[in-house]
Amino acid sequence: MTSPYAAPFWTPDPESAARSRIADFARRNGVDPADYAALHRWSVTDLEGFWGAVWEYFDVDADTPYDEVLADERMPGARWFTGATLNYAHHALRNLVDDETAVVALDETGAGYELSGARLRGQVASVAATLRDLGVGQGDRVAGYLPNTPHAIVAFLAAASLGAVCSVCGQDYSAAAATDRFAQLEPTVLIAADGYLFNGVTHDRRDAALELARALPTLKATLLVDHVGLPWPSGISSALFVPWEDAATRTEHLTCTPVPFDHPLWVVFSSGTTGLPKGIVHGHGGVLLEHLKTLGLQSDLGPGDRLLWYTTTHWMMWNLVVSTLLTGATTCTYDGSPAPLTQPDILWELAARHRVTLFGTSPQYLLGMAKFGIDPSVHDLSAVRAIGCTGSALPASAYPWVGDRLGEQVRLVSVSGGTDVVSGFAGGAPNTPVWAGELSAPHLGVALAAYDSEGFPVVGQVGELVVTRPMPSMPLSFWNDPDGSRYRDAYFSAYPGVWRHGDWITVTGHGSVIVHGRSDSTLNRNGVRLGSADIHDVVERLPEIAEALVIGAEEPDGGYWMPLFVVLAAGVTLDDALRDRIRDAVRAGVSPRHVPDEILEVPGIPHTRTGKKLEVPVKRLLQGAPVAQVVNPAAVDHPGLIEYFARLGAERAENGRRGGLT
Repeated sequence: MTSPYAAPFWTPDPESAARSRIADFARRNGVDPADYAALHRWSVTDLEGFWGAVWEYFDVDADTPYDEVLADERMPGARWFTGATLNYAHHALRNLVDDETAVVALDETGAGYELSGARLRGQVASVAATLRDLGVGQGDRVAGYLPNTPHAIVAFLAAASLGAVCSVCGQDYSAAAATDRFAQLEPTVLIAADGYLFNGVTHDRRDAALELARALPTLKATLLVDHVGLPWPSGISSALFVPWEDAATRTEHLTCTPVPFDHPLWVVFSSGTTGLPKGIVHGHGGVLLEHLKTLGLQSDLGPGDRLLWYTTTHWMMWNLVVSTLLTGATTCTYDGSPAPLTQPDILWELAARHRVTLFGTSPQYLLGMAKFGIDPSVHDLSAVRAIGCTGSALPASAYPWVGDRLGEQVRLVSVSGGTDVVSGFAGGAPNTPVWAGELSAPHLGVALAAYDSEGFPVVGQVGELVVTRPMPSMPLSFWNDPDGSRYRDAYFSAYPGVWRHGDWITVTGHGSVIVHGRSDSTLNRNGVRLGSADIHDVVERLPEIAEALVIGAEEPDGGYWMPLFVVLAAGVTLDDALRDRIRDAVRAGVSPRHVPDEILEVPGIPHTRTGKKLEVPVKRLLQGAPVAQVVNPAAVDHPGLIEYFARLGAERAENGRRGGLT
């Protein structure tokens, strides 16, 4: 995973960097605007000074002023901006200009429409009034079963304006999987769409939406969104089911309820691959400050900018898509496949047509574009200043392709973070260089380090990603975790008082960060640790390989089995010659120690619904663990693959775990 390039892939233009918001922020606080390292050092050594400066720079509008920036620094349980009352929705809507575009709604057909500032504010006010009439008040929960459209943004902001707690998931989740999430919250109102688009198909989700509503006994009503034009059943009760058009077209004045800084804003859920999804609770104030910093400073977004980031509503990136409004920039929603068969470059075409300045995607998308010969440069992407990339580590091999197709003026920013903090731990900024295969630097306010096995920080070595001082967006709690034990066990059991995230990283000598993958899935052959992402990067560059997954399984007799599973490109056969090519690629591109024991063809690689490979569940299935103890198939993109790997594990057990799989 280490970059093969000694020099930076991209270096800031001094004049452009000096005009950035992060440079302006640095100047106002007496820091050299060209010295990101100095700015970061101040941000993590003087938490009170830094976060107080963020509050002031973005002119946070509190109904009640704060007493202290950080009254208690312990983790977990840090207390930020005590005494302050405010409302996230107020800040998301206050920068809207009535006759300028606030939200652009797009889909895979290329169609779209725009919501002006006035129209967005009016819809939020109308839906908020409807929710209030239905009995929703401060602390009540509103659930959304919705695709990535403006309806989801309006629903969330309406709930937040009342001090209610919102949670949204996409409609590719079954009714049962959505119930696993929402039933925990005991919501008062559900908002559900009739369906969504994906890869040329309109998916009818009316029955699933009504099944979900029946499974939530605490509901007082369900708002029915007509998104894809499918009629709802005529026999349903008008008292319990309210058309979205009725809810969103009232003439109302919006008043946002002031709430304490740490009042719950939303509940975002873990993938739920190994049990009931855990609900992670974030607060109004913590999210507000963290997203102003991340989007306004790290991403340099402000009035006149446009963000298009491919996401679903159950991925934390959707929350950042909404928060774009905090900066005064325009945000784009997108319903559909990122690369539909009819026009696989549709996202680039839409970015060109709508003059997007920040385009966000995943490593798999960029690698797929390169592998299949799709050239974004056929579109006029001159407005794009930065390409954001997250979801997994972006390999060094992807950087030259982006530079060749999009030009030297475009900054390619790999970001690593998590649903847990609904933000990033490390990424980039307009005034930091970019090294291929590396994240430029820890984000401001993130006291990031790599810890060795003894709990000491290391540089230039692989270690556990830890955060040693609190961030405002660290969870308030887990839902239904009254004594906080699940929360403490999740992040603070390894190093008391220090956040352990579960990723292997290297902090380099020039201050960048290399992400090697999840620490619980790291390969460890003969005591040598290596991230699985390193092998995936090398193997997936081969044109014959569509996707790869390597796992390292400890054997009962003390042995270690490291197979590589590959999904082949169309028309390709896995023969001895291809196996030799794969082994040679791993030997040359990673190390001889990490040539896999076996190379096996599989029909697919299972992922979470946010696109992350299920490395640990596959490992446990191959070790013989039963599915029920390993993974919830409802949280997997292709549940049938779970049974496939379970059968492989059973077959291997029958063979005595010798000689691999037949």
